[in-house]
Amino acid sequence: MRKKFLTFGSPLIEQPEIDEVVDSLKNSWLGTGPKVKKFEEAFREYKGAQYAIALNSCTAALHLSMLALDIGPGDEVLVPTMTFVATANVVIHSGATPVLVDCERTSMNIDIVEAEKKITKKTKAIIPVHMAGRSCNMDAVLALAKKYNLKVVEDCAHAIETEYHGKKAGTFGDIGCFSFYSTKNLVTGEGGMAITDNNEYANKIKILALHGMSADAWKRFSDEGYKHYQVIYPGYKYNMMDLQAALGIHQLKRINKYWLRRQKVWNTYNKKLKDLPVFLPAPIELNTRHAYHLFTLLLDTDKLKITRDVFLNEMTKHKIGVGVHFIAIHQHPYYKKRFNYKKGDFPNADWISDRTVSLPLSPKLTNEDVEDVVEAVTSILTKYAK
Repeated sequence: MRKKFLTFGSPLIEQPEIDEVVDSLKNSWLGTGPKVKKFEEAFREYKGAQYAIALNSCTAALHLSMLALDIGPGDEVLVPTMTFVATANVVIHSGATPVLVDCERTSMNIDIVEAEKKITKKTKAIIPVHMAGRSCNMDAVLALAKKYNLKVVEDCAHAIETEYHGKKAGTFGDIGCFSFYSTKNLVTGEGGMAITDNNEYANKIKILALHGMSADAWKRFSDEGYKHYQVIYPGYKYNMMDLQAALGIHQLKRINKYWLRRQKVWNTYNKKLKDLPVFLPAPIELNTRHAYHLFTLLLDTDKLKITRDVFLNEMTKHKIGVGVHFIAIHQHPYYKKRFNYKKGDFPNADWISDRTVSLPLSPKLTNEDVEDVVEAVTSILTKYAK
């Protein structure tokens, strides 16, 4: 038994980030400023995109993407039900209607065959989510989008390093949206990014992100001289701060180093948990790069005397933090009530929702931490096996 609780998704923060934050504090530039611009440029280059706009969350990026694409009342947007609720919430915030789609049981990504069945004359866009860091079948997504003239907004909250057939996630569709939340592969505490090759979309997102003003705050108060602003849209307060970008600048430099560490942990879990009553993550598809964001273990409840939720509590007793990614959107009270969804409407997502557990997966994990996780999982599942 561990003495100290292992926090799920605890980020690895190193000295360069700390020094950069302190530098921002000493220079008294805390809000959107030159470090945000530097981070945007570095991320843009990493992804090979024409434009990158730093925001305060991936949710903000997704919401502004809807607005940049002129999606609103009367429109429908295809959204996988196996995702975090933010993916659907932003569609509602835009005034449009999210149309939920079941996932593939193996990949947990959106089922394109099912998606096509949900298309109507009102359907304007699709939001593929690269679940856990595994790329969606973007050939199929783009073919569907072309056939029905749909906009594509990639939800890359889990997929900073993800690649599909040699191309980086977030660069396939019209706009790609990323998360830098404290449990993500690149951490700024809170934060997000929207990338695109479309100048019109980029400009609209940037303006909407800061109250709809025509000039950035840091430009208005820089040594270039004061610049008056004009409000072009009734915008939002979605901008990133320099304090956040100070972390991201250095986290991005180590993105591959951290990816390699998570890959090693991933492989250890696969090797040491394979003989237990569980379903391991599907093999990684050829010519793709998995971001190794979440290690989603699916309990084989037919061979266990306990439910997934009992297992979660047992892991906590062993002082191991775990997550659930996800309870499908259609199972949440708001969506059940508003859209009359019920369990059974999306059988694959229901099956996953009842069984999924995310184990700690972070570059911060020591070999001893990983062994503690393996020992706890093994002990619990052996004890409660039928």
